[in-house]
Amino acid sequence: MTIPCQRALFDIPEDVAYFNCAYMSPLLRSASAAGQQGIAGKTQPWRVRPADFFSLPDQARGLFARLIGPQTDDIAIVGSASYGIETALKNIRLQAGDQVLICGDEFPSNLYPLRRAARLAGAGIVTVDRPQDGDWTRAILAAIDARTRLAVLSHCHWTDGGLIDLIAVRLALDTHGGLLLVDATQSLGALPLDVSQLRPDFLVAATYKWLLGPYSLGFLYVAPRWQDGQPLEENWANREAAHDFARLVDYREGYAAGARRYDMGERANFVALPMAMAALEQITAWQVARIAHTLGGLTDRIAAQVAPWGLHAAPAHLRAGHFLGLRWPGPIPPSLTGQMAAAQVHVSIRGPAIRITPHLYNHEGDVARLLEVLDKALRKA
Repeated sequence: MTIPCQRALFDIPEDVAYFNCAYMSPLLRSASAAGQQGIAGKTQPWRVRPADFFSLPDQARGLFARLIGPQTDDIAIVGSASYGIETALKNIRLQAGDQVLICGDEFPSNLYPLRRAARLAGAGIVTVDRPQDGDWTRAILAAIDARTRLAVLSHCHWTDGGLIDLIAVRLALDTHGGLLLVDATQSLGALPLDVSQLRPDFLVAATYKWLLGPYSLGFLYVAPRWQDGQPLEENWANREAAHDFARLVDYREGYAAGARRYDMGERANFVALPMAMAALEQITAWQVARIAHTLGGLTDRIAAQVAPWGLHAAPAHLRAGHFLGLRWPGPIPPSLTGQMAAAQVHVSIRGPAIRITPHLYNHEGDVARLLEVLDKALRKA
């Protein structure tokens, strides 16, 4: 199951130990080459055929669908996770008295639109505080009741990788007729997920983290029951019969099939889509289960090494394997990430945790440098 180091597929100098994939992944060489080819194509636009505006997005939809299990028609192409959140909220349409469930320390782009939607509808937001024992699933299940109209959750918490059993949450929501909106940006590509089991109403993932793709692009899964709703924007390409460029002024009220109505404008990005597709093809070849197994083994070893130093992480069964959120013995020094970056060891601080997020490009030399820098920082503290 373990995948050997894949550093050769990335453009990462040997003196850089990058443990910050949850911030932004480096591009694969293949994705970079695909993007450069797309840029070159724009220099001769007469080579871009009308059919390309549809075939390229549908190829990308198909690759993403293979990753999570639905039909190609169930996938929309969006510009960000927040675009997907807004699309979902526009169609779910909260009502007065509804309650929306979120985790404490939620990512701002998820919280802000919820606050506005809840305020306009007269709905309430229930925030599940960070559990002291690290068991997010148990805390979330305890908060779900008959008033819960919608839960907006991630597969793992963005600050430290705290794991959420989304299938258990789905079953609890089913009991009360609740809906599930998932932001999988910090998990998809590194944790297995099957929408046929999870049955989310909407699921969105930006590509620039664990999908190893470009910035300003994402994919939105829309369950069939929601595919006749209102898109966030109206554009020519998401209408029926848009393939016929000569008849675009024969305006149509109907939309393209499936979730395509929710596509962002200018979805056929001839630079970004090929980059995302190259990354999706590589992730598919590696297999997400194998990626998860490999990264989980790596973070487990780091956690075991630093535990005697007073750096503590959640137990392995309560965190995503590709995340390691380390608690410092006392307040985290504000200069810590800067000191580490000066030594070309790159991590993040998010909330109360030092967030260490490796990928297949990390090797044993990187781990040794990470441990050395952490050890020195602890001795100075």
